[in-house]
Amino acid sequence: MVVLQLPFLLVPFLASIIGEAQYMMQDAALMNYIDRRFLSSEKRLEKCNQDILDYVEEFRDFAKMALSRLAELNNYKAEVKSEVENLLTRIERAQRDIDYFGSVTDSNTCIEVHEDLVKQQLFEEAEEKKKLKLMLNASCDYMLAGIKSLKIVKKTGDKHGSWMKDPGKKHTKIYLLNGPVNNVILEFANIMALMESNHTLKARRVTLPFPWEGTGHIIYQGFLFYHRYGSLNEIIKFNIQRRNITDQMLLPGAGRIPAYQLSPSTKIDLAIDEQGLWAMHAEPETGGNIVITKINHITMAVEHTWDTSCSSKDAEAAFMVCNILYVVYNSLGRGTSRIQCVYDVLDAVNTYEIPVLHFPKRQGSHSIIHYNPKEKQLFAWGDGSQIIYKLHTKQKV
Repeated sequence: MVVLQLPFLLVPFLASIIGEAQYMMQDAALMNYIDRRFLSSEKRLEKCNQDILDYVEEFRDFAKMALSRLAELNNYKAEVKSEVENLLTRIERAQRDIDYFGSVTDSNTCIEVHEDLVKQQLFEEAEEKKKLKLMLNASCDYMLAGIKSLKIVKKTGDKHGSWMKDPGKKHTKIYLLNGPVNNVILEFANIMALMESNHTLKARRVTLPFPWEGTGHIIYQGFLFYHRYGSLNEIIKFNIQRRNITDQMLLPGAGRIPAYQLSPSTKIDLAIDEQGLWAMHAEPETGGNIVITKINHITMAVEHTWDTSCSSKDAEAAFMVCNILYVVYNSLGRGTSRIQCVYDVLDAVNTYEIPVLHFPKRQGSHSIIHYNPKEKQLFAWGDGSQIIYKLHTKQKV
């Protein structure tokens, strides 16, 4: 009887064991599936994180490029605006000329009207001259009669450079700007400090945020005015004491050709005389002749422009004295500098009767010549030498 009951007891036992084994196999398969899902999710998260990092990096690069393009567009906008204003001025001049030539071929009635227009134009020109005399202080009544002597103060630096005093300040500081492209000004306490053998050790260094181009910069009333390197015609006003840019402007028409043929690095030449800040440049439209611009040194606004008859060909430098432009010419070799073109912006002097003025005998060239109205002498840079020329003046006739 016991033997017969044994199989009946084993069957449920085996069934329970097989059932538990199946459950264990199902649990193992489920865990394996869950592990695989977790691994897959981790890989996807890693890829997602990497994609996000890549997108962030791409966005940063795009933002940098966009900011750079915006800066370029702002520069282009300013340059285009300047060119448009210059073009409008030239169109107005051309329109006046067209109106004049057209009126010559009209009927008698038109001729009578034309005479009235001429009278009106003459009246306007006379009023304009009155305004210019008021603006430029007509009491400045002397002119250059000759160059008496020269003094070579020092020989230091590159072949091209510029040095000067500030005629708008009472101090005796000397400023030296070496090279046609640089961004460091050397400031000396006085001219004796410059003349010492170890002069560079005693100089105060002033670093500009942007380098200059050419040698046509000027210092006036504590500010450096200079042509910014890499720009077509941007003039920067830099506060030397505070070491920051306070203003800037674009000079219409300038920057396309050198102001002087023999000084090709200088596209804009800035100058100071008794009336303040001036700029000289040359334009292809004037046949390479020099153009004078009077600039308000406080507001950096253009006050007036004159097209001169002085050519930039064979010219090496120029300077302003008492409203008169003096252009210095030389030859490609080591010739002698001479002034043979003079232009008075107020037409107070018959410049065609002025004889050629020769510099004291010195073979070589000048990269810049600046007039100091406070000391009534010229500061020049010639082949790496810092030179002072004393002047002889006379009353305007």
